[in-house]
Amino acid sequence: MTARTDVEPRSKGLLTPGAPVRIARLFPGSPATPFVRHYWLPRWELPAGGSIRQDVLEYPTANLVVEPDGAALFRAHRGLSTRTLEGSGWAFGVLLHPGVARGWVGTSLRGQPSAIPLGRLGLGGEADMTTAVRAAMARGDEDAAVAAFESWLDTLPEPDEDARLVDRIVAEVERDRELLRVEELAERFGLGVRHLQRLVAGHIGFGPKWLIQRYRLQEAAAALRSDDPPQLAALAAELGYADQAHFSREFKAVVGATPGSYASEVRR
Repeated sequence: MTARTDVEPRSKGLLTPGAPVRIARLFPGSPATPFVRHYWLPRWELPAGGSIRQDVLEYPTANLVVEPDGAALFRAHRGLSTRTLEGSGWAFGVLLHPGVARGWVGTSLRGQPSAIPLGRLGLGGEADMTTAVRAAMARGDEDAAVAAFESWLDTLPEPDEDARLVDRIVAEVERDRELLRVEELAERFGLGVRHLQRLVAGHIGFGPKWLIQRYRLQEAAAALRSDDPPQLAALAAELGYADQAHFSREFKAVVGATPGSYASEVRR
């Protein structure tokens, strides 16, 4: 049985607060844990002519998404991922562990398209799985959708040793926010810097410097959305930036707005 929480769409990665969309978050059963971090199952119903733009600063990993009209593997974006929701609908999203996608694609994710149709991966059985997931989601049975997906996972080989190493590397960056240098990360895992760069880029699509930056900016966005946002200079120092100007430039380059503008928009 999967554990379940129903949450508003305001996790660290989601940058559009207060949107009228419900997201059920479910956690995998034991056999699926080598593959899946969690499931995210949004449903929305908007008035005629209405739309909502969702801006997401994603976790540094791939998502498998099944929708009524398609199914694809989406690798991480360099900056924001943006989607506009209209009418009513649902999606069955699977946040994969960082080491999984390369094994499914069969080659390095660096340079791969942002979305790869699931049928092109040649994993086998995906057509039956997506049919079962769609039927379950259409009747509102999200647990059955997860069960159908996990039955399909049972047919796939578990991630290999390199994939498990990438999972540990990403988890270390997420855990230790004082880890700011690629050289230090390589040393912790007994790897050369070039080896670390190839390993991370191959499994995620971007290198370890991007990985470290991504978690810092997620922390920044979450802090700026809080009820009592910190002073920008203090936040920059806490996140390990040399100064506020450097932090502001990096935030704007990825998010598209300065930290101050973003915080003001959230308060509005």
